[in-house]
Amino acid sequence: MEWFDVLRRIQAGEDQHTQLCRWGATQEALWLKAACAFANTEGGLVVLGVTDDGAIDGVPMDPEKVQERLTNGLQNGASGPIQARVRRHLDPAGWVHWIEVARMRGPQPLRVEGRVLVRRHRSNADPDESELMELYNTFGVFFTEERLVPGTRAADIELDVFRAYMAARGIDLDATVGLPVEEELRRAEILGSDADGQLEATLYGLLCFGRSPQAHHVTRGVFVQLSAYAGVDRGAEVISAAEARGRVDEQVRRAEEWIRGLGRVERYEGMLREDRWVVPPRALREALVNAVAHRDYAILGSRVTVDVFDDRVEVTSPGALPNHKTPESVVGGGPPRSRNESIADFLLVQRLMEQRGTGFPRIRREMRAFNGTDPTLVANKEERWVRVTLWRSPAE
Repeated sequence: MEWFDVLRRIQAGEDQHTQLCRWGATQEALWLKAACAFANTEGGLVVLGVTDDGAIDGVPMDPEKVQERLTNGLQNGASGPIQARVRRHLDPAGWVHWIEVARMRGPQPLRVEGRVLVRRHRSNADPDESELMELYNTFGVFFTEERLVPGTRAADIELDVFRAYMAARGIDLDATVGLPVEEELRRAEILGSDADGQLEATLYGLLCFGRSPQAHHVTRGVFVQLSAYAGVDRGAEVISAAEARGRVDEQVRRAEEWIRGLGRVERYEGMLREDRWVVPPRALREALVNAVAHRDYAILGSRVTVDVFDDRVEVTSPGALPNHKTPESVVGGGPPRSRNESIADFLLVQRLMEQRGTGFPRIRREMRAFNGTDPTLVANKEERWVRVTLWRSPAE
């Protein structure tokens, strides 16, 4: 980009692709954050030696040293090198430097001071859920359960939950007395080392043992969304809504508690009244556990949803069926193939999952005993979701 083009951008003012900066200690962080945000989104131009209103006041330093400082910041100031071209021009008001930042593609988005930034209008901002999902999809980051969650540490793991889980599996941690707890967590694949040797939590570790799994950018949308409608479709009035957050086992239990709290249905057999849940608890639990255990965690920002209608309960999980399973195989109780083996095993140890591969047949058996209906399973490959429907109305 030539000086004439830069001058036109200065005169047009800041926008989605242009950041104007004065030179000074307080501005150094600003230009680096802007460069990071541009790299993570659509690229852009950072101009130094210019006021916010477009007046050139120059950079009062040796231009060679400034260029060195900018180049060093681009190489070492973020989580990875920022691809950019640094140039300068001597204006009557002083030296103006500019950085042409290219749109990046790499193993994951760039971070400055631990933050992923995107360019939004004239601001360098933290991405919202939809922006973050698009960002990670663009960079090709697929969060399987063994992937590391950026910004997490050993302190994010609840050690009591980890020790109880290991004890339930019959593993004696006392046999490794003197072993640092970080090493125990690493051996259990709850922590892993990043490219710099820094220990971070794996997705499995955070979701099964984390103190606050939704406190991090990547996992903040990983919970169960609960909605009850006064009708048979989503256009009806919402009469109750909630979010089941926490670790995966807590999500299942809290979702189950919520749906139980919706009330029970009265049914009369002769002179006797029988109170019944809207759907059988065991069928609901199986559907919830399968949704949480087998969802595609690479689809960031999407949630497991439970929708209660007058005639049915729908449990929807993001992603296609795992490992080339077909709806027919799932319904028929075919051999288990988990997308998230470690998470599934954790839920099994927690006694929320009874036996791998028997979930849908058990749901069907419970529903038939409950009201004579068969549950349905639909897998939408285009929109990437799997839905189990439990029918509240008795069979005709």
